[in-house]
Order: sequence, then C-alpha cells, then structure tokens
Amino acid sequence: MRAGTRIVGALALLLAGAAQAEDGYRLWLTAPLHQAAGTGVAVLRATPTLMLAKNELATRLPAGANVTLATSGDAAVSALRLPFATLGDEGYLVRPVTLAGRPTLLVAGNTDRGTLYGALALLRHLATGGTMANATLTSTPKVKLRVLNHWDNLDETVERGYAGDSLWDWWTLPDRIDPRYTDYARANASIGINGTVLNNVNAKADSLTPRYIAKAAALADVFRPWGIKVYLSARFSAPIELGGLKTADPRDPAVAAWWKAKADEIYRAIPDFGGFLVKANSEGQPGPRDYGATHADGANMLAAAVKPHGGIVMWRAFVYADTDPSDRAKQAYTEFKPLDGTFADNVLVQVKNGAIDFQPREPFHPLFGAMPKTPLMMEFQITKEYLGFATHLAYLGPLFQETLASKTGRGAETVATVVDGSSEGHRLTGMAGVANIGRDRDWSGSTFNQANWYAFGRLAWDPALGAEPIAREWARQTFGTDRRVIDTAVTMMMGSREAVVDYTGALGLAHLMATGHHYGPGPWVDDLKRPEWNPVYYHKADRNGIGFDRTSTGSDAVAQYAPAIAKRLADPRTTPERELLWFHHVAWDRTMPSGRTLWQDLVAHYDRGVAYVADMRRRWDGVRDLVDRERWEKTATYLVVQEREARWWRDASLAYWMSVNGRQLPPGVDAPAHDLAWYKAQTFRYVPGHYD
Repeated sequence: MRAGTRIVGALALLLAGAAQAEDGYRLWLTAPLHQAAGTGVAVLRATPTLMLAKNELATRLPAGANVTLATSGDAAVSALRLPFATLGDEGYLVRPVTLAGRPTLLVAGNTDRGTLYGALALLRHLATGGTMANATLTSTPKVKLRVLNHWDNLDETVERGYAGDSLWDWWTLPDRIDPRYTDYARANASIGINGTVLNNVNAKADSLTPRYIAKAAALADVFRPWGIKVYLSARFSAPIELGGLKTADPRDPAVAAWWKAKADEIYRAIPDFGGFLVKANSEGQPGPRDYGATHADGANMLAAAVKPHGGIVMWRAFVYADTDPSDRAKQAYTEFKPLDGTFADNVLVQVKNGAIDFQPREPFHPLFGAMPKTPLMMEFQITKEYLGFATHLAYLGPLFQETLASKTGRGAETVATVVDGSSEGHRLTGMAGVANIGRDRDWSGSTFNQANWYAFGRLAWDPALGAEPIAREWARQTFGTDRRVIDTAVTMMMGSREAVVDYTGALGLAHLMATGHHYGPGPWVDDLKRPEWNPVYYHKADRNGIGFDRTSTGSDAVAQYAPAIAKRLADPRTTPERELLWFHHVAWDRTMPSGRTLWQDLVAHYDRGVAYVADMRRRWDGVRDLVDRERWEKTATYLVVQEREARWWRDASLAYWMSVNGRQLPPGVDAPAHDLAWYKAQTFRYVPGHYD
C-alpha cells in the first residue's frame, strides 16, 4: 500500500509542474491524469501489487470506465472459465465480462504480477489510440528473465554511462529511499522488465558485505511490488578478499562453503533475491581459469549456493585471451562450446549479440545455436558506448531486431528462438540489457535514448515485435497524438542506427574508435600493448585492400557457424554486403553490387551517414512548434553535435584510408576538412562514462 500511495503522490506533484514544462522525467508515461470521479476500479484482493495496479488505472482511465482487477484464483473469475492456462506467471488478459451480474472490463492474470502487467498494457493500449470499447488484450512474455544490467560502481560513477551518476545513492541507502527508485520500477514494469542487476560486472567484493547487502535489500523492497527482483554482480575472488581464504578455486570445498554461507546471508535479507551475474576471466577479472578450472566449474559452484533459494546464475561469455589470439572473435566460442551440457540447470550463459563488443554492427554471435543443451541469455547494450554516447540519435530497435531475426543455419531456428527457449526446449530463458539510465532528469541523457530502454523491454517480452511498431508506440506515448510529430520521430528513428554505422564504419568494419574512452575515430591506432586492442588489428587495411579474413585462408572464424551459414559467409559473393569486411579482406577496386568499386562505395556510405543526420535536423526543425520547448531544444542541440561529430568521423576516417590506399576521392566528393596529422592530434580527457 505504501509504495502505491507514494507513487501517486509523487506523480501528482510531478504533473502539476508538467503544466509549465516537460523535461523528459515522465519518460513514455505521459498520458494525462483523469479525474477519479466516475471511474470505478474494483480489486477482488487488496495486495500491494494489485493496489499499485488500481492506483495506475484510477488516475488514468477516462471517466465512466468500469474495471475489475483480479487473478484467476478468485472464485468469481474462476467460474468464468477463461483461458488462463497458457498465461503462465506473468501473462494477462483484458476483456469485457459480467461479474456478479454487472458488466465490467476484467484485467487478470494467474498472479498479481500478471494482473499488474495487464493494467499497464491497458493504459498503453489507450495511450496509443485504443479505446475501452476495443480493449480485448492478451499477452504472455516469451522470455522468462528480462533484466537490466547496471554497470554502476559503488562510488556512484557509471562505466559506459552517459546520463550522469548512478541512480543508486549508495551513500544514503538504506536510510533514504529516493522517490526516483519507485518511478524507475514503475517505468520498468510498464515494459515488462522483471529484474535489475544493481552493480557493475567489473564488480567490487564490497557489494557482498553486510553493509551493501542492506542497501540492496532496501531497493528490493521498493521494487518487489512492481514485480522486479534484484541481482548482484559477484566478484569471483570474494572468498579471498572478504573471507580470508587463500584461494577462490571453485573445486575447493571451503570456497563452495563460503559462497553457500554468503548466499544464505543475502537471502535472509532479500528473500526473493534473483541470484548472481558473473564476469570471469575477462579484462583482468578473476575467474575459475586462474586455477585451471572451467567456466562450468565456477558457474556450477555458485549455482549450488543459490539453488536452495530458487536463485540463478548468469555467467557471461565475454572472454578473450591475454595474448594475441588468431582472432578475438573466436574466443567465446572456443571456450564455451566444449562446455555445452555441463552447466547446472539454474545457470544461464549470457552471450553478447556479437562476438566482439557491442559494435554498431556485428554478425550474430556464433554461440547462438551452437550450445543446444545450455540456455543462452542474450546480452544487448542499451547504453551507446559505440554509437555516439547520449548525444547521437541512434534508435537501437533495428539492431536488436536484426540480431534476433538472424537465422542460425539450423533449420528454421533464429537467434530469437534460441533466446526464448522454443527451439531447444529450455524453460529458463533470459535477455539482458546494459542500462543507459543515470541521475539525469530525463534518465537516459536525451529523450530519444529513452526509446532504447523502451525497445529493449518490449522485445525482451516478445522478440517477434517489430522495431518500427515499437518506435511508433513509444513516440505516441512520449510526444502525444499529433501525427506529424509521431511520423517525424519514427522516420528519424528508423534510419538513425544505420546512419551511425555509415559514418563510423560501414560494410562490416568495426572497432575503429579512439582508445579507452571510445569517443571519436581512431582507425590509425596501432601502438597499444595487446594487439586486439588496436583498430588496425580489425580492419587490416593496406595498399591492396581492407577487411579481416575470417575464412579458411585467414582465422577461419566462419567455421564456428552452422555449415549452411559458414558456406555462405566463406564466399564474398554470397556474404551480406553489410558484413563483407567483417569476414573478408577485399581489394579496394572490387566491383560492388552498386557498380562502384569498394573504395567508392565506402566513401558513399560515409557521405550517406552524414547526410542522414543533416536530414534529421531538418525534420526536427519542422516540428519545432509542435513539441514542448525543453525537449525540442535539447534534441535540436544534440543533432547539431551529432552532425559535427559525424563529419569528424567521416573526414578523419577518409583521411586515414587515403593515407593507406593511396587513392583519391571520387569526383565531386568533399575532401576532409583537415589533414590526417590534425585528426591524430586530437585528444580528450574526462570523457563521460570512462573510468580508469
């Protein structure tokens, strides 16, 4: 009850101020409040979650609405014999019925959480043009765990965070409960997110101390009525750092006993604690391989500790060697494929969408479809580490959809059917998104960045939803009903990610950014300690051509895909053009499907990317008088920044490629604004999201 009362009060204050200005705080939940008078919302059982649902509906439904909130176990609802059997724990149905002789719109699920999702879905239906008269809805999530990974540090900085400091005020928790924690939970519930990992995967052992467990428990108390569990990233060496042991070897009984005791301690404070996320043996993080053990040994030891409590372990597959491998893209497959079928039944292996590291475009990770005996959890990056931080408009719905729709080469199987478990029969399934949320007033650094948080949640609920319908759904809820604004926003969004690919590295190029902070171009970098840290390692440009040969004449990474996919990717004539240079070293003079040479095509992509940003600026200018001033001006300002930085990427990259290939620009193409030495001389300190 207290959580529901708290959010209604906070919203009333918020909306009173919103009459003067809109600053993005309300996210996509901008539907106006209605007078409660004349609106009837009945609850058959007064639980904290159902009362939250009631408060949401009572303040937003149009006058005259008559709604009943219930669960399938309520006697009156059970007598209706409605199709609850397929809804699981979180599905819902909304439909007109007659209860106790009165017509009403029933919102119900098998659990309180399902009913809450149904109530929020009804509000989304109304906010996107639906009516009470046609509100017959039903949906069940296809993915069980829909989780945000916060890369938030205990000093309240955020690794790869571009929206201010951490949302979690660790210093004042658990005493002060910021109202934003409730608003965060409400926003997540509205798109079906049911879990949050509170701390960075580059974890500190301190997160597992009693002091910080109490802070996590306070957040769990806020999130629980909204159907959200908390998880913690666990540092693998914690038994040494906190427990005084001499080893963290997962095969050591003392280590296993320490983790069991720690899990018991956490569950005493947080009875519904979700479990652990682990980054091990990657980028200097400790792990089981330090002791000659496998990833399965480490994951299973932790899984045994949390299993009595119903907990799970999400074990990241993001690994690469400390020495120069033949191809960094092969590392995860090489280490994890042989372990298929050896993980405990409460372990998910969390795999990034591509084999390198959240690049603007990567082919789908070859592990998807290669480990049929192991549940694989998708990991997307919502925060735009390589797609322009907070200031570049890049809607990631198309990136998420592109990956999920990819066929693995095993019959009709797609990445989505691997993730949702339907192709391989797994019941434990999950999708994680590295959050883009911070303490900025608009949560994500800009209005359009909010769409990526929204799209992740919607696709985690149902990977078959389309990027364009989701964009339209978000725009309608965010900007209102004016069709010109909605159409403009959706048009801008749908091509925006491709534009970033064009001006940062098209045709399969990747990892061309500057060192460390990843801000801006650095395709010339070749002096870093480890070879695979250098952009030259990935593009391999020389006088004759460009691209990474991953065929049998090179690293043979194509062999990690199913035979049908591998055969197609082994031949540059059948490799998708968008991935050509990812898999092949190609001559600059190769004739492309456009009829141009590869060099001419690459130049055209750079120009197309810059032109798209300029077109977004023009389109946004066209709705200046139709969007509230604060959000319009911030977006307009960032589009100016994006166009300037897109030109910087284009000019610096072309200057470098010309220094390598000795070719001139095609006739009529503008030369870079400066020489290569000027671009190489640019240095930046204190870049957001980068912490040593």
